Amino acid sequence: MEAADASVPALATEPRFAQRLRQRLEAERLLDRRYRLQEVPGGRVALPVLEEELGRLRLPRELPCGLVRLQEPAPSRAARRRPPARELRDQLRRLLGESWSEELERDVPRAWQRHGDLVLLSEDGFGAAPWEKLGKGQRGLPAPSRPAGLSRPWQRCRDGRVAGPALWETVASALGARRLARRGRVLPDGMRSPSVTLLLGRDGWVERVDNGIRYTFDVTKCMFSPGNITEKLRVASLPCSGEVLVDLYAGIGYFTLPYLVHAAAAFAHACEWNDHAVEALRRNLVLNGVQDRCRVHHGDSRQLELCDVADRVNLGLLPSSEEGWPVACRVLKKATGGVLHIHHNVETLPAPAPVLRAERGSPEAAGSDGEAQHPTEDGGKATRRAGTRPEWQRWAEATAARIRGLLAELHGRPWRTSILHVEAVKSYAPHVHHLVLDLECRPALPA
Repeated sequence: MEAADASVPALATEPRFAQRLRQRLEAERLLDRRYRLQEVPGGRVALPVLEEELGRLRLPRELPCGLVRLQEPAPSRAARRRPPARELRDQLRRLLGESWSEELERDVPRAWQRHGDLVLLSEDGFGAAPWEKLGKGQRGLPAPSRPAGLSRPWQRCRDGRVAGPALWETVASALGARRLARRGRVLPDGMRSPSVTLLLGRDGWVERVDNGIRYTFDVTKCMFSPGNITEKLRVASLPCSGEVLVDLYAGIGYFTLPYLVHAAAAFAHACEWNDHAVEALRRNLVLNGVQDRCRVHHGDSRQLELCDVADRVNLGLLPSSEEGWPVACRVLKKATGGVLHIHHNVETLPAPAPVLRAERGSPEAAGSDGEAQHPTEDGGKATRRAGTRPEWQRWAEATAARIRGLLAELHGRPWRTSILHVEAVKSYAPHVHHLVLDLECRPALPA
C-alpha cells in the first residue's frame, strides 16, 4: 500500500492580491482554515483550499492566481488548538491507512490522565486485534509514512513492515507525551494496587503538585486519586498547630503531607504496609522538607506499637476503616483525647432525600451558625449541615456510639464522643458516597 498524499491544494497569488483572494474564498466557503497562508517559490502567497470542494472551485478572472499543492502545509493556530482526542484519532487513521475501520475508531480511548510527560490511558481502549499487533511489534501491517510530529524514528523489519512500539509512539506523539502507560483493574490484594502496564518509557515515576504539595510515585505501582483533592484541601485548613497526628493508612502521603505542610501539625506517625507506597512516601517527605517531623511505620497498622500519643488520627481507608478503630482509640492521648477522621463508604437511597430542617422555635432549632443541632446519646452536640442525608447521619451516630464503647472498654471509664462534621468527599459508586466523619473523643469528667 502506498502512503496517502499528504499535500494540500492551494491558490497562489501575488502578495498584493492575497487579501482580496482570501475574502473571495471565505465568501465561497472554500478556504481551508486548518492551514496557514504561506509563501511559495516566486514570491507568491498560497491560500489553502478545501480538498473536498475542489470540484466547485473556479479561478477568479480578476485575480491572477494558480492552483498549487503544498507538500508541507503549516497548521493554523486554530488547528494547533484542536482537541487531543481528535489529533489522536487522526494520527491513528494515518498510521493504519486502509486498515482503518469503524470498529477501530470506536476503540480509540477518549479519556486519560496526564502526569507530566506521562499519559495514563484508561482500560477501555485499544482492545481490538490490530492494536495488539502494532503495540507488540508483530508483523502484519505495511509501514505508512511517519505521522507528523513524531520525534523518534520508526522501527521497521527488513521487509519494510512495522515493528516495535509503532502504536504507542503514535499515541504519545498525538497526546504530546514522552511516556505512556495503560491502566487495568485494581488488584484485589488488600492494598488497592494498580494493574498498570508501561507501554513506552523506561520507568513509571511521575510527579504532580496538589495545593502546593509535591507528590512523586510510580504509576505502575501506586494509585493517585485526584477525586480526593477536596478532602486534602479541607485537611490543610484544619487547626493542627502543635498537634501529633497518626495516619493509619498513609499511602504515599495523601493526607499526611497536608497535615504537616499546611495544617502545621507538629509531628506525624505515618503507617503503611505497601512497600511501593512506603518508598514513595519517604521520597515525598523529603521533597516537601518535612522528613524530620514524620516517622514512617512500615507494616500492618493493626500491629502498630504506639499508644497514648495522638491528638488527631486519620483513618483514610475505603470502603471501611473499621478494622483500625481499636488502634485509633489506643493511640489517642489518654488524658485529653482528640479527634478521629473516619473515612467510610455509605450507601444512600436512590431517591434524593428531603433536606431536614428544624422548625423555628422547636427544641432543635438552629444555633447561631444557622445549622440544626441534634443532641447525641451522651449529651454532646452533633451538627447536621443543611443537605446532610438521613443515612449519613445514622451512620455517623452509630459510629460515634461504637467508638465511645471501644474507648470506655479500653480505659475502664466513660468517654464522650461528639460529631463535629460529616463531609461528603465524592460519589464512590451509584448510591454510594465516600464520607468522612470528624469525631471528637474526650474522657468524661467525673460526676
